[in-house]
Amino acid sequence: MASKNLPIINSKVAESALQVDGTRKKVVPADVRGRFIWARRAVFALLIAVWAGLPWLKIKGNPALFIDVPHRRFYIFGATFNSQDIWLVFFLMTGTAFALVVTTSLLGRVWCGWACPQTVFMESFFRPIERLIGGPREKRLRRSAESGFDAVWRGILTHVLFLAAALVVAHIFVSYFVSLPALWAMMHQSPGEHPEAFGWMVALTVLFYANFAHFREQLCVVVCPYGRLQSVLLDDDSLVIGYDEKRGEPRGKAAKAEKSDTAEKAEPLGDCVDCKRCVVVCPTGIDIRNGLQIDCVACTQCIDACDEIMDKLKRPRGLVRYDSLRGLRHEKKRILRPRLAVYAVLGVAGLVAATLAFRRHQSFEASMFRVPGAPFVRENGQIRNSYTVHLVNKQAQTETFLIEPFAQPGYSFNVPTPEVSLESMSSRSIPVVVTMPQADYHGDTRIKVKVVHKGGTEVKELSSTFLGAR
Repeated sequence: MASKNLPIINSKVAESALQVDGTRKKVVPADVRGRFIWARRAVFALLIAVWAGLPWLKIKGNPALFIDVPHRRFYIFGATFNSQDIWLVFFLMTGTAFALVVTTSLLGRVWCGWACPQTVFMESFFRPIERLIGGPREKRLRRSAESGFDAVWRGILTHVLFLAAALVVAHIFVSYFVSLPALWAMMHQSPGEHPEAFGWMVALTVLFYANFAHFREQLCVVVCPYGRLQSVLLDDDSLVIGYDEKRGEPRGKAAKAEKSDTAEKAEPLGDCVDCKRCVVVCPTGIDIRNGLQIDCVACTQCIDACDEIMDKLKRPRGLVRYDSLRGLRHEKKRILRPRLAVYAVLGVAGLVAATLAFRRHQSFEASMFRVPGAPFVRENGQIRNSYTVHLVNKQAQTETFLIEPFAQPGYSFNVPTPEVSLESMSSRSIPVVVTMPQADYHGDTRIKVKVVHKGGTEVKELSSTFLGAR
């Protein structure tokens, strides 16, 4: 659980996009420059390149990440899965959730500020459009209160570009489910020829536009449960973004601070000059000086803003900084702590379980069934049983398989197609007929065949019961 000293929010002085009465205060964050914003932009560019490039990247002839829902096929970095492998998703989901818990315990909400799609798309596409058309924060605020031609055409153009950006993002998302070549072909055809894909594209476009053009920080503050969970994931040693209250308080203007240096018995002022620069750059509208808050998405913009002011005043950076709550209170920091030991044990256990589970994933499936109808046939002194060997190739490329019966005295095997080539994720049923002299039949017995992955190392042994009567 969170430390008892963890300051979640001071409700008396809190600022937020979501007001106490439930109304929303429109947030128009100011531009900021600094080392963190440039680092985040580089990370955003890399994430967007990976996200947009995965459908183009081919591994073993298929996209690096392709979720072919209509055909129940999934291609993940060269590995192929079908609907029978859906249970493995459990390990992917729980592993991702566990990694997020551990990361939050160590590094705070670094996911929200540096890698969450909401943040990445908002700061990479939609805010730059807003700044390009509307200008700096002060001009946008002034125009929002105006109704003249200048404000109208800028507003219309901004939302047209928002819609275009949402359209591009929606198409790339759809490509993960239909593949890029198929998507490109669909774009040159009538929507009526592919109503499902077109419907999803329209729905995603509307969703993205509504979110990034209007809903914005409310997704983080109201909808996303992760912000609410941080209270139990963080402790006094987790890395967070915070305000050094001991150094910054009491607040006062720089000119007043200089005057107080010469005044007798004047209370010395802290380094915070109460410029509120950290507030106006915040995308959720909070005041980081009020302590750690659930609205904070760890975007680091308040750090860059405060460092910029400290540089102008020739004071040390770090009044607002990455640190633990202990560090912000100027207490001794801890790296190793009990919860990390628990996480390590759980992580190793989960890794072992996931490894064993994925090792069960096989390159092909093979099963042997009795042909429906009469269980056996007696004809010309022979007893005949008919079976079907069903094969599924789960590799990303065409593979060849050999069907080889086990030699058993008295039994004759007839396999019309002993060598079978199957394309990726395709299947085929191969008949197998087994006969034996009626005079040699002495009761039901097990017959066996093996399926060999030609060129591979995997072999499957299949068996069934040979039935008959004397």
